[in-house]
Amino acid sequence: MQLYRLIYYSQPFGYDQPMLNGILVDARNYNPTNNITGALICREDIFLQLLEGPKEKILLTYSKILSDDRHLNVKLLVETACESRIFPDWDMKDDPAKSWFWNREQIKSGILETISEKEVINIFEKIAQSH
Repeated sequence: MQLYRLIYYSQPFGYDQPMLNGILVDARNYNPTNNITGALICREDIFLQLLEGPKEKILLTYSKILSDDRHLNVKLLVETACESRIFPDWDMKDDPAKSWFWNREQIKSGILETISEKEVINIFEKIAQSH
């Protein structure tokens, strides 16, 4: 099995706690049966999500996210094979922006359009180390 990593960001549509709970329940039911792990960093203005697992399962999951009406303006940041998982024990770790590194103005002004793949991966590695 080739281990694969995908990171994207999107704008939440109708962000509130019940909507977030729905996403997390969906992920925690779907991911274990598909050998997917990951993390979702979230707040009202952004989702930043990392998915890891078998390539075909990750790409199928991402295609479902692209058609999920809870996500607007989905943008792919990282898509690559990887040697190991950052969140091996998490079906879907959620981080409600406590570990967030950018303010709303920075997001609005397009910081995610200029960030490197390494910087994005480092964000998730820092979150994994803190838990």
